[in-house]
Formats: sequence, structure tokens, C-alpha cells
Amino acid sequence: MSDEEHRDSLADQAAAWVPPWERPTPRQKPVPTDDTADTAGETADSPADVAPAAPGDAPTDAVTVDPDVPGGPAERVGAGAARMGEGTAEDVPKRRPAGRRRATVVPEPAPELDDAELRGALEAILLVVDEPVSELVLAQVLEQSPERIGPVLDDIAAGYTAAGHGFELRRAAGGWRLYTRPEYATHVERFVLDGQSVRLTQAALETLAVIAYKQPVTRGRVSAIRGVNCDGVLRTLVSRGLVEECGAEPDSGAFLYRTTTMFLEKLGLDSVADLPPLAPFLPDDVEELADATR
Repeated sequence: MSDEEHRDSLADQAAAWVPPWERPTPRQKPVPTDDTADTAGETADSPADVAPAAPGDAPTDAVTVDPDVPGGPAERVGAGAARMGEGTAEDVPKRRPAGRRRATVVPEPAPELDDAELRGALEAILLVVDEPVSELVLAQVLEQSPERIGPVLDDIAAGYTAAGHGFELRRAAGGWRLYTRPEYATHVERFVLDGQSVRLTQAALETLAVIAYKQPVTRGRVSAIRGVNCDGVLRTLVSRGLVEECGAEPDSGAFLYRTTTMFLEKLGLDSVADLPPLAPFLPDDVEELADATR
């Protein structure tokens, strides 16, 4: 064969070459069933007549397929084998693990204290508090039912009074706190003050009384009731923690003032509703005095 004929033969072979993915898909040999058995009397071999295949032997009627053809019989046969349980680990699609729910950890309830232990715990807490503490806070700290705290505190207060202690337990400013008894106030005052005077001036007392009964009230309203400027006195009451700002008046925008929890604590009151009424302290000619000042 000459060189020219050889080149023509290679060109013909290259032109006739078909890529694997374009080659026709070979058909699988059908497996005979009972319905398609040979009508000439030929029957399928029974399981006893068929010799077991050795491990690794390919089946006699296996179909040779091209693995490079996408979507061809290789993929279909592998998927079918996986569904029938005959495929390998690579043939079986991996299933995403189902999400696991986190176990809810329920805290164990605190053991219920007996009356004696609960009484001692309340007394210990009340000895270290620096302001009145409410029954709800005590119940949360001790992890006990709030319904048990009130009766126990009443029992403790009654026991102190019956025993004649120099201190007492009473409600003040919405909570409970230990206080010295009024009959021993002179002795306590002499020990605490030691000659220092912390009394409020007459002007401060008048201003504090106006705020206590008219709260919330503006600075101008307090000055109008007293008849004098009370800016300096009001600053003194705020610095001592007896009065505080509580917003602004909607119409004028002036600051509003009210009494604080310390005020209730110092006076031994639970709320401003416990203030004594003003009617017994008013003069008989209050209306004439009001008309004269206008």
C-alpha cells in the first residue's frame, strides 16, 4: 500500500469513527418468564438444576454496556440493583440524617423548706438587706411559693412583738425590713448621730409636705403654694434622695417631682396613701386665707 492509499484509509476510519456517547445503546436480553416460556415444551431450569454461581463470576446473560454513555443501561442497572438490595455501597444513595430534637432539660424543683428552716432563712436575709424587700423577691431567692412567704413574715413580726425585742419587722415602701422600736429611738439616735444634726429645715419640711400631698407636682406649683421660691430647697431634697423627677407636664413641659422610696422608708409608710389626712390640720378660716392671697 502506498503512502497516499494509507492516508486515504486513515481518513476513512476517522470519518467513520462514532463517539461512545453517540453509539446506539445495546438492548438487554429479555429474561424468560412463566408467561413467555417456550411453547414447544421447553421449561426453565429449576433451582435445583442450576449450579450456584461462584463469588465474583459474572452472570451468563449479563449485558455488556459502555460505562461512558451517560444515562445508559449502566446507570439504570445500578439503580435497579440498589433498589433490590444487590448494589454496592456506592450504588445506594446516601440519605441525609434526620434532624434530632434536643432533649428539653427540666430543672428539678427545689426542695420545699419546712417552716423552721424557712423562718431562719428569711431572718438571715432581712438582717443584711439595706432596703425593704418584697415577698416576691424573697420567694424567688429561696425558690419557694410566694403564698408561704407572707404568713411566715407575719408570724415572725408577731413573735418579735410578743417577745419584746428592741427591733420589729414591718412592711414599708412595698416590702419588709427590720426596724428599731420607737421607744428606743432616743438611744439609737444618740448612738448613730453622735451630736450631728441631720434635721431638715422648716422650709424643707414644708416643701416636702407639699410634694408628698400634691405629687406629681411642678416646681412652680410648689412655689405658688408656699408663696416663696423653693428652687434651692428642692435641690436639697433631691440630693438627699427624698424627692425625684418623674417626667414632664404635657402642657408646659415643666419637670414633675414626687417622693421616693426612701421617703416612705424614713417615715415608716407602705405607700403615700398611708399619709395622715390634712383636714384636721387645716385652720378654720382656710377659705378666707385663700381669698386673701389671691
